[in-house]
Amino acid sequence: MAELIAGVDTSTQSVKIVVRDAVTGQLYKEAKASHPEGTEVDPKFWWDAFLKVVNEIGGLDSVKAISIAGQQHGMVTLDKDGNVIRPALLWNDTRSAAQAESLNQKFPNIHKLVGSKLVAAFTASKVLWVNKMEEKNCEKIAAICLPHDYLSWKLSGSKDIKDIFTDRSDASGTGYFDPKKNSYDLSIVKEIIGDQRAIVLPKVMGPIETCAKDANGILIACGAGDNAAAALGLGAEIGDVIVSLGTSGTAFAVSKNPVTDPSGEVAGFCDATGNYLPLVCTLNASRILDAANKVLETDYAELGKLALSANPGADGLTLLPYFEGERTPNRPEAKGIFSGITLHNFTKANMARAMIEGMLCGLADAIDSLKRNEVPLKRVLLIGGAAKSEAVCKIASAIFGMKVIVPPSGEYVANGAAKQAASLLLGKFPDWKLGESKSYEETPTPEVLDSYRKLRDETESWN
Repeated sequence: MAELIAGVDTSTQSVKIVVRDAVTGQLYKEAKASHPEGTEVDPKFWWDAFLKVVNEIGGLDSVKAISIAGQQHGMVTLDKDGNVIRPALLWNDTRSAAQAESLNQKFPNIHKLVGSKLVAAFTASKVLWVNKMEEKNCEKIAAICLPHDYLSWKLSGSKDIKDIFTDRSDASGTGYFDPKKNSYDLSIVKEIIGDQRAIVLPKVMGPIETCAKDANGILIACGAGDNAAAALGLGAEIGDVIVSLGTSGTAFAVSKNPVTDPSGEVAGFCDATGNYLPLVCTLNASRILDAANKVLETDYAELGKLALSANPGADGLTLLPYFEGERTPNRPEAKGIFSGITLHNFTKANMARAMIEGMLCGLADAIDSLKRNEVPLKRVLLIGGAAKSEAVCKIASAIFGMKVIVPPSGEYVANGAAKQAASLLLGKFPDWKLGESKSYEETPTPEVLDSYRKLRDETESWN
């Protein structure tokens, strides 16, 4: 008889749940419910959405173990009785940018202390913002946790804030956790709270460790941050770099060794298995293709056909894809640029090719940031909506100069959480085969990257 487990992805936009067989990975049930929009959300909405999807799958009576993964960095503040003090500030809330910079100045070696230079996304900067802007709320803070920590604790039924738990991957995105020592840096915690009182922080649990049980005896795993859960769901190994083409882009890799990048481009996160997960983020990915479709009056399929009908390098037409500014490299005020336009090359096919190449060259910068930090990279796992395009996959292999694997589409974060839940029953992570991957290995086109980088460097002083 199948032993069923559940994996949950509580993301910015929605909550998703999958119920699978612990041994084979066979999917039995799944459901999804929306979260409210905005950059600050009352955590009760996450809990209500979680209860909704549990109800849609008929409850958890048949489930033996569960794990909840979710959006990183979000700040949930609780009082001594476990009540939420104010709406949670999410990773995409930028109001604490000044506080992030002040922490970087206060702790010049912060990248060595916590693996990353801080930006507004990190929890530490958000807590300091509450300290500076909402003094009465700050005085009430007795515990700080993250979205997936809060839901796991709620599921356990505990009312004691000392019972809140987390994992290394999510803790490593707070800005006050040392990934090398596996402990919180209390000097940073004291700085963001502003006094000497003891604040309860989630216990950091091991990757294959039962952390609690719900009222019906279901085993609850430690959970994970969304990127770490996705890597686990994909079965990523050391040497793999995952390139995710969403609205923005990310490149993150499984590594044995921690990364401490003084430039701030690489965030030194942990993964869900005991290794590390250095990550680089870009601001412009599939939105570039959306813009191309709008201008050329195409859909993704037609855009891909046009691009593949053009020569690599688009006959000299080059796109700098900084439509919304950029984070890697750090040019928040930059704009996109088309360069090298001639009467000969300004065609729909070349425009389509240049748009796709420009988007991928931006991600090549992210991959290069990982390489500069001595992260071993052998192949690319390409995910996200744009990875459904054969043209994108082929051009990605040529630009990255590496083999590109496109896994079968699926709920990678929820599946990673499900694997973690299964490990509580099996004593190890399962090796599920959830579909066939596609492989692309094209002739490298370094000249395309050279043209992009020349344009990138020439325009550095323009903004």
